Amino acid sequence: MSERIIDVAAGLILRPDGQLLLGQRPDGKPWAGWWELPGGKLESGETVLQALTRELREELGIEVTQAVPWVTYVHAYPHTTVRLCFCKVTAWQGEPRGLEDQQLRWVKPAHADQVGDLLPATLPPLRWLQLPDAYGITSIGGRAGLPAFLERLDLALARGLKLVQLREPNWPDGPAATSLRDAMQAVARQCHAAGARLLINSVHPQAWWRHADGVHLRWSDAAALHARPALPEHAWVGVSTHDNAQVMHARNLGADFAVLGPVLETPSHPGAPTLGWQGFVQGTRDAGLPVYALGGQSANTLADAQRHGAHGVAGIRGFF
Repeated sequence: MSERIIDVAAGLILRPDGQLLLGQRPDGKPWAGWWELPGGKLESGETVLQALTRELREELGIEVTQAVPWVTYVHAYPHTTVRLCFCKVTAWQGEPRGLEDQQLRWVKPAHADQVGDLLPATLPPLRWLQLPDAYGITSIGGRAGLPAFLERLDLALARGLKLVQLREPNWPDGPAATSLRDAMQAVARQCHAAGARLLINSVHPQAWWRHADGVHLRWSDAAALHARPALPEHAWVGVSTHDNAQVMHARNLGADFAVLGPVLETPSHPGAPTLGWQGFVQGTRDAGLPVYALGGQSANTLADAQRHGAHGVAGIRGFF
């Protein structure tokens, strides 16, 4: 008989300054004294957002007015397994209070461990929060297009873009190909000067990955792997995916995020099959890691993407 999984709605209550609310489990409960994200079990017939709204009302005395689903993550504790449906809560009425005798603390996610011991299942979402909600992908085309692209990149970085992928599969072969390394270095310098990260698509030499901030694996390359690529600790790994099975493979590799698409039609592929938003929702079912929506995406589709569980949006034209 398979072990019963307990479904839990957990809220990442985020203030405009980026600080996150944690609660300390009170005496008399399992893991007493450890810090966690507020939330609780789903009751019969409840949706995730309904359960979250009820739990935060009962635990904290607040009324949620804006929340979106984010990542569903299964975690096995020694005596139980929980399916955590993490949601981002960005607006509420009232001031959070510990109505169950729990201590509360606002923290910066990157320094959350300073409050004390954190429940193991709380650690992954704290790491995921470091991912920005926009992911720009280059399409320079060749050496002649580099100056104009660097101008567009500068504008995108000034607007707040913090994650870029160098992806140039059609860069000309022959002597001109050596200029791609120069382009990579120029893009990296510009990104780093603006506090942004640059990932290198796996179509490009593996030696370059360490000169940037990690790698973005094409699906064909990810499918051939059984473990996360060996990279420095700070490096990020992304994976291109097209369905739920591929998203699960990305999670099992230990990737930091996946990109799923195409969700909507794009000008470069008119009439091509797309997932649509319901297909995206199915593709990210129990994903266990953040997933960006790809295909017809821009800042204008971000809110819609997040309502359907996307971490953010990725694309070329919509960002450059």
